[in-house]
Amino acid sequence: MAGAVSRASLAEVNERFDEIAAGADAATLGAELFAVLHLLDREHGLRRSLADPASFGEAKAQIVRSLLEGKLSESAIELAAEVVRRRWSTSAEMTDAIERLAVNAQAVAAERAGRLDQLEDDLFRFTRVVSGDPALRAALAGAQIPAERKAELVKALLEGKVAEASLALITEAVTHSRGRSLEGELDGYGKVVAERRNRLVALVRTAVPLTGEQQTRLAAALGASYGRDVHLNIELDPTVLGGIAVQIGDEAIDGTIAGRLDGVRRRIA
Repeated sequence: MAGAVSRASLAEVNERFDEIAAGADAATLGAELFAVLHLLDREHGLRRSLADPASFGEAKAQIVRSLLEGKLSESAIELAAEVVRRRWSTSAEMTDAIERLAVNAQAVAAERAGRLDQLEDDLFRFTRVVSGDPALRAALAGAQIPAERKAELVKALLEGKVAEASLALITEAVTHSRGRSLEGELDGYGKVVAERRNRLVALVRTAVPLTGEQQTRLAAALGASYGRDVHLNIELDPTVLGGIAVQIGDEAIDGTIAGRLDGVRRRIA
């Protein structure tokens, strides 16, 4: 979890993001911010220098400008400069902030295209596909296949079937995992996208498909309970036997027959 200093810096950077992204091509901005992230992930000395709290923020911003001038858009350079101007508890939290901005930019691109809901759904569905297909997961998450080949594979699988922002983010997660599992990276992206609308994401496990009306009622009930819009990710799972199980963040609501049977077993034990 980010420290208090990093949380304050992230809030400030997010405000600047909204201002800068308003006048930018969001998809290009997202791609360029990921390029900045790749640079800092590769150049450890540069990353540590730019995150050094003892250095003046404006001096660090000037370093970023000198490195990126003429190579990226002014919007991307200004956002990268904004990040390094701030104070961060660790260099990893600084680069995590850049990653978050890049994902947010792709979310803005999807939002402008009227495909923000699809972006959330695409990320969730692809995560489940990967989790359920060991061979595909090995190909996309293993070290044997070079990143370029993985990107080609993702494109062959998904181009024309998902939103453009979805393809960009899935390709990024596959080719630059940053030491996380592929599923973890995609899940993190999904949470950032959900926050774009200040919505919570609920994982709903059910043995049978829910009707549109049932999904609407469930989302409304959860929204009323949490005081925020809730986006439902529905997962069919025959092990629940009956009813539904809902997980929002670390909180689980188990209304399944299997869950009740487990509770009985625990009480007997």
